[in-house]
Amino acid sequence: MMSKLAKILFAADDPELNSFVKQSSGDFAVVFVEKELQIIVKEVEKKKQKLDKVRMIAGAIARELTKCKIERAEADEAELREAFEALDGDSVAVAFAEGWHLGAYAFDRYKSKRNGASANLEFSGETSAGSLAETGKTRAEAVAFSRDLMNDIPSELNPETFPKKLQEEFAGTKVDTIVHDKAKLEEMEMNGLLAVNRGSKYDPAFIELHYEGDASKPLIALVGKGVTFDTGGISLKNARDLSDMRMDMGGAAAVAGAVKLLAESNANVNVVGLIQTVENMPDRHSILPGDIITYKTGQTVQVGNTDAEGRLILADGLIRAGELEADYVVDIATLTGAIMFALGPKMGGVFGDEELMAELKRIGDENGDFVWPMPLIEEYDKTLKSDYADFSNISNQGTAGSITAALFLRRFVPENCKWLHVDMAGVMDSKESGYYGNSATGYGARLLADFAVHASK
Repeated sequence: MMSKLAKILFAADDPELNSFVKQSSGDFAVVFVEKELQIIVKEVEKKKQKLDKVRMIAGAIARELTKCKIERAEADEAELREAFEALDGDSVAVAFAEGWHLGAYAFDRYKSKRNGASANLEFSGETSAGSLAETGKTRAEAVAFSRDLMNDIPSELNPETFPKKLQEEFAGTKVDTIVHDKAKLEEMEMNGLLAVNRGSKYDPAFIELHYEGDASKPLIALVGKGVTFDTGGISLKNARDLSDMRMDMGGAAAVAGAVKLLAESNANVNVVGLIQTVENMPDRHSILPGDIITYKTGQTVQVGNTDAEGRLILADGLIRAGELEADYVVDIATLTGAIMFALGPKMGGVFGDEELMAELKRIGDENGDFVWPMPLIEEYDKTLKSDYADFSNISNQGTAGSITAALFLRRFVPENCKWLHVDMAGVMDSKESGYYGNSATGYGARLLADFAVHASK
């Protein structure tokens, strides 16, 4: 009978066993020593020691032990710190716990046979281990919440149920949830949302998540695109498997996860999450290519392509951020396929304030939500020209789609604020590796939350 306890070691006493571990594939080896199940982690060279490497190793171990139905795993915190001595010890402990819980994550609510309980991680040795592990777990739970939202099916998560799920999640917390329904959207002149959602059987909604950990801090608006399913509308997408288009609300999920993390951490920040939720469907009532939307600001936009809908609803979110007089505005969206061609599936792109882009990159390098600064090329702005409205929602050139989308959004950015735009289209889902599974990544929750704390110092 297999032991229900596994010990995680960062070196083996036996030279022969150490040799075996070094020759094994992967970052660790699973062995039995005197009837004790041991996970022996390979040595990581100092120059390759990164916090996300810690998370990836922990996540892979957690998934392996969960598959083996191991109930408990024990690691000595002092040994963990020593194994990654090039890094801050407390950060290593937090990262290991965070990666552990994310590696054990599974979205199996629609399967007839569900995964069993994940192996429980226990730190031994240091007295600080408990609180550090709890911090890691809190971070992981926020990302898992974002993953759950992204992974859910469109018949369960739609523009009418999304607000209810957030109301339930934040009930009894320090987060004040305000939902603007269709009638209120008409009153508020959120014409981008109303136009994009015309083909859906569900009503659109605009959700505000207010968290005031410290009202004296600058107001940071986190604006998230929440398209619960994107068929492309009348500009219908091609016939490939479109099931991942339920994840086109990844930006909204990131905002919700970030607010959850900030609230659970009692962060001293002043944040509002602004989520626009719609469903982009073809229907006899759908918005058509050539239609023109007039925004509350008076700006008019010709819809050149209904599959470039995310920017149309984000515009309403940016306008609302201005009404709330936000000092910082960060919008995040699964916006363009072009960003995936530019950066691949491991990194998001960020546009906007150059100094803030560099700061966000440093934050992502630490917390695992990697992001790369992208240019706003002024010469491309004129490609948004329209002969019938102030400008179009698509460029008249066939290249640099992520840049021209960002240039479109910039036209709605409130004056006197610092702005960033994160395009996460390439990183919304993943293949099984480390603390990632074959599902949504939950990208952005940590990035936005950590940025809010950084900007509030």
